[in-house]
Amino acid sequence: MDSPAPLLLLAAILLIAIVGVIVLLFSTKNSPKLNVAKYQTKWLAIENSISRDNAASLQLGILQADKLLDQALRERRFKGQTMGERMKSANHVWKNANHVWNAHKIRNQLAHETDAHVTYETTLRALSAFKQALKDVGAI
Repeated sequence: MDSPAPLLLLAAILLIAIVGVIVLLFSTKNSPKLNVAKYQTKWLAIENSISRDNAASLQLGILQADKLLDQALRERRFKGQTMGERMKSANHVWKNANHVWNAHKIRNQLAHETDAHVTYETTLRALSAFKQALKDVGAI
């Protein structure tokens, strides 16, 4: 009679190999960690640049916040050729996807419409949405 030991050894090696492959697959899908200090510094600069009496600062703050979020999405390797595509890829991450999308739409209006203006209150809401989105992706 043959001993079952070689068969058990082969089964154990096969099981360890399968578990190893599974662990590797899940660990490579994890997005890279972001430099939180860098993003916090940039975010504070955006917040400190906003002035109720300066319409240009309101618009620039929104544009910069959107750009910072896009940078974080790229660094986290969300798929997509455009910001919108990357945002769709990150949809499962957002605590409130509608707020993030609305903030991005405001940015698009400012970037593409010559007569677009924002109020201080609208700017604060957009910045709040961008800030939460940056938290959601682990940037701040």
